[in-house]
Amino acid sequence: MRANKKARIVTIGILVCALGFVIARRGRSTTSPSVKEPTPQDAIYAMLDAARDGNVGKYLASYAGPMESSLKHAIAESPDFGRYIKDSNVAIKGVAIMEPEQVTDVEVKARVEYVFQDRNEVQYMFLDKMPGGWKIVRVDSAERVKTLVPYGTPVR
Repeated sequence: MRANKKARIVTIGILVCALGFVIARRGRSTTSPSVKEPTPQDAIYAMLDAARDGNVGKYLASYAGPMESSLKHAIAESPDFGRYIKDSNVAIKGVAIMEPEQVTDVEVKARVEYVFQDRNEVQYMFLDKMPGGWKIVRVDSAERVKTLVPYGTPVR
Protein backbone atom coordinates (compact mmCIF):
# COMPACT_ATOMS: atom_id res chain seq x y z
CA MET A 1 0.00 0.00 0.00
CA ARG A 2 2.85 2.33 0.85
CA ALA A 3 4.58 1.83 -2.55
CA ASN A 4 1.29 2.46 -4.34
CA LYS A 5 0.85 5.75 -2.46
CA LYS A 6 4.42 6.82 -3.27
CA ALA A 7 3.89 6.03 -6.99
CA ARG A 8 0.70 8.06 -6.99
CA ILE A 9 2.43 11.07 -5.37
CA VAL A 10 5.37 10.89 -7.83
CA THR A 11 2.96 10.69 -10.78
CA ILE A 12 0.97 13.69 -9.56
CA GLY A 13 4.22 15.62 -9.03
CA ILE A 14 5.39 14.88 -12.59
CA LEU A 15 2.03 15.93 -14.04
CA VAL A 16 2.07 19.20 -12.04
CA CYS A 17 5.61 19.95 -13.29
CA ALA A 18 4.63 19.20 -16.90
CA LEU A 19 1.55 21.40 -16.62
CA GLY A 20 3.64 24.20 -15.13
CA PHE A 21 6.14 23.87 -17.99
CA VAL A 22 3.39 24.07 -20.62
CA ILE A 23 1.82 27.13 -18.97
CA ALA A 24 5.21 28.86 -18.71
CA ARG A 25 5.99 28.19 -22.39
CA ARG A 26 2.58 29.40 -23.52
CA GLY A 27 2.91 32.60 -21.47
CA ARG A 28 6.37 33.29 -22.88
CA SER A 29 5.35 32.70 -26.51
CA THR A 30 2.47 35.21 -26.33
CA THR A 31 4.65 37.94 -24.88
CA SER A 32 7.55 37.65 -27.33
CA PRO A 33 6.97 39.02 -30.83
CA SER A 34 7.63 36.10 -33.15
CA VAL A 35 5.64 37.46 -36.09
CA LYS A 36 7.91 38.57 -38.92
CA GLU A 37 7.05 41.92 -40.47
CA PRO A 38 6.10 41.52 -44.16
CA THR A 39 8.68 42.70 -46.69
CA PRO A 40 8.18 44.28 -50.13
CA GLN A 41 9.29 40.97 -51.63
CA ASP A 42 6.51 39.18 -49.71
CA ALA A 43 3.97 41.54 -51.31
CA ILE A 44 5.32 40.87 -54.81
CA TYR A 45 5.36 37.10 -54.29
CA ALA A 46 1.79 37.26 -52.90
CA MET A 47 0.68 39.13 -56.04
CA LEU A 48 2.40 36.57 -58.29
CA ASP A 49 0.86 33.66 -56.33
CA ALA A 50 -2.60 35.23 -56.65
CA ALA A 51 -2.08 35.73 -60.40
CA ARG A 52 -0.90 32.13 -60.84
CA ASP A 53 -4.02 30.91 -58.98
CA GLY A 54 -6.35 33.33 -60.80
CA ASN A 55 -7.43 34.77 -57.44
CA VAL A 56 -8.68 38.24 -58.42
CA GLY A 57 -9.40 39.39 -54.84
CA LYS A 58 -5.90 38.62 -53.55
CA TYR A 59 -4.37 39.99 -56.75
CA LEU A 60 -6.22 43.28 -56.36
CA ALA A 61 -5.32 43.44 -52.65
CA SER A 62 -1.63 43.63 -53.66
CA TYR A 63 -2.13 47.06 -55.25
CA ALA A 64 -2.96 50.57 -54.04
CA GLY A 65 -3.50 54.03 -55.46
CA PRO A 66 -4.00 54.60 -59.20
CA MET A 67 -2.88 51.02 -60.00
CA GLU A 68 -5.66 49.62 -57.82
CA SER A 69 -8.21 51.94 -59.44
CA SER A 70 -7.20 50.99 -62.98
CA LEU A 71 -7.26 47.29 -62.08
CA LYS A 72 -10.76 47.64 -60.62
CA HIS A 73 -11.84 49.22 -63.90
CA ALA A 74 -10.23 46.39 -65.92
CA ILE A 75 -11.88 43.77 -63.70
CA ALA A 76 -15.28 45.42 -64.18
CA GLU A 77 -14.85 45.33 -67.97
CA SER A 78 -13.44 41.80 -68.18
CA PRO A 79 -15.87 38.99 -67.40
CA ASP A 80 -13.00 36.54 -66.75
CA PHE A 81 -10.13 38.60 -65.35
CA GLY A 82 -9.07 35.63 -63.20
CA ARG A 83 -8.44 33.52 -66.29
CA TYR A 84 -6.53 36.42 -67.89
CA ILE A 85 -4.07 36.82 -64.99
CA LYS A 86 -3.70 33.06 -64.68
CA ASP A 87 -2.95 32.63 -68.40
CA SER A 88 -0.50 35.54 -68.40
CA ASN A 89 1.61 33.77 -65.76
CA VAL A 90 1.70 30.29 -67.27
CA ALA A 91 4.85 30.97 -69.30
CA ILE A 92 6.85 32.22 -66.30
CA LYS A 93 9.41 29.61 -65.24
CA GLY A 94 10.90 31.58 -62.35
CA VAL A 95 11.11 34.96 -60.66
CA ALA A 96 14.01 36.75 -58.99
CA ILE A 97 13.43 39.83 -56.84
CA MET A 98 16.48 41.90 -56.00
CA GLU A 99 16.82 43.64 -52.64
CA PRO A 100 14.54 46.70 -52.83
CA GLU A 101 16.10 50.14 -53.00
CA GLN A 102 14.75 52.72 -50.55
CA VAL A 103 13.26 55.69 -52.47
CA THR A 104 11.61 57.54 -49.56
CA ASP A 105 10.70 56.67 -45.98
CA VAL A 106 7.64 54.74 -47.18
CA GLU A 107 8.50 53.82 -50.79
CA VAL A 108 10.86 51.23 -52.26
CA LYS A 109 11.84 50.27 -55.81
CA ALA A 110 12.26 46.56 -56.51
CA ARG A 111 13.85 44.98 -59.59
CA VAL A 112 11.85 41.91 -60.60
CA GLU A 113 13.29 39.53 -63.19
CA TYR A 114 10.96 37.06 -64.87
CA VAL A 115 12.47 33.92 -66.39
CA PHE A 116 10.71 32.53 -69.46
CA GLN A 117 11.67 29.55 -71.63
CA ASP A 118 13.15 31.76 -74.38
CA ARG A 119 13.96 35.04 -72.61
CA ASN A 120 14.21 37.01 -69.40
CA GLU A 121 12.39 40.25 -68.68
CA VAL A 122 13.08 42.88 -66.02
CA GLN A 123 10.45 45.12 -64.51
CA TYR A 124 10.71 47.70 -61.74
CA MET A 125 7.95 47.82 -59.16
CA PHE A 126 7.41 50.63 -56.69
CA LEU A 127 5.80 49.74 -53.39
CA ASP A 128 4.51 51.90 -50.55
CA LYS A 129 4.39 50.88 -46.90
CA MET A 130 0.73 50.98 -45.85
CA PRO A 131 -0.93 50.14 -42.52
CA GLY A 132 -1.80 46.67 -43.90
CA GLY A 133 1.68 46.00 -45.31
CA TRP A 134 3.45 46.78 -48.57
CA LYS A 135 1.34 47.54 -51.68
CA ILE A 136 2.38 47.91 -55.31
CA VAL A 137 1.65 51.49 -56.42
CA ARG A 138 3.51 51.73 -59.73
CA VAL A 139 5.01 49.32 -62.27
CA ASP A 140 7.38 50.18 -65.10
CA SER A 141 7.02 48.35 -68.39
CA ALA A 142 9.01 45.14 -68.73
CA GLU A 143 12.25 45.15 -70.69
CA ARG A 144 13.83 42.13 -72.32
CA VAL A 145 17.22 41.10 -70.91
CA LYS A 146 19.83 39.30 -72.96
CA THR A 147 20.56 35.88 -71.49
CA LEU A 148 23.74 33.94 -72.14
CA VAL A 149 22.12 30.54 -71.65
CA PRO A 150 18.36 30.15 -72.25
CA TYR A 151 16.29 28.43 -69.55
CA GLY A 152 16.24 24.64 -69.94
CA THR A 153 19.41 24.40 -72.03
CA PRO A 154 20.99 20.97 -71.44
CA VAL A 155 24.38 20.98 -69.70
CA ARG A 156 27.21 19.46 -71.69
